[in-house]
Amino acid sequence: MGSLHRITFGLGFAILVASSAHAEDWKVAKDEDGIKISLSEVAGSKYKAYQGVTTIKANIARLRALQEDVVAACAWIHECKSQKVLKHDGDKVWTYTQFNTPWPVTPRDSVLQVTTVEGADGSLTRTLEGQPKYIPDEQGFVRVSQVEGFWKFVPKSANETEVTYQVHTEPGGSVPSWLANKFVVDAPFSTLKALKERAEK
Repeated sequence: MGSLHRITFGLGFAILVASSAHAEDWKVAKDEDGIKISLSEVAGSKYKAYQGVTTIKANIARLRALQEDVVAACAWIHECKSQKVLKHDGDKVWTYTQFNTPWPVTPRDSVLQVTTVEGADGSLTRTLEGQPKYIPDEQGFVRVSQVEGFWKFVPKSANETEVTYQVHTEPGGSVPSWLANKFVVDAPFSTLKALKERAEK
């Protein structure tokens, strides 16, 4: 990757992290099974950003392989119905995901651009950026209008990795407050717990 790309990514990542944690401090909402979930208000949005942090007994190569198997990853992503790769170009991949939602909420789908960057310290960062107009709307689904977030993997030893999963989402359409409040805790917790179980097998 060229130096200009690295600089551009660095600036974009800094802005992303700042916006995801905008103004408000992170407040712990759940701390269980070695997984800590924190929430933050986001300026201009009625939906909170979430941050999940855990340590997984697996190396980064193992975690990366689990993430990059996009179809199979649906099994450990919260409420994922199906998932596929739309395009792959160098360090970027575009994915399409359909999600289950409780009745009477219309199911959601999303298109993400995922950019993977390896750090000099052995860490791995995968930024998530919603691309709602990348493909036409799918009948029977409401397209998630905005996604900003990242996965960050930091090696703690040869076979132990600290994992941070941070996202802010605008789900599009109408979502009851009880469901939105439940989602921002359940999504990172169940996703990290399921990833941890698979990685540590």
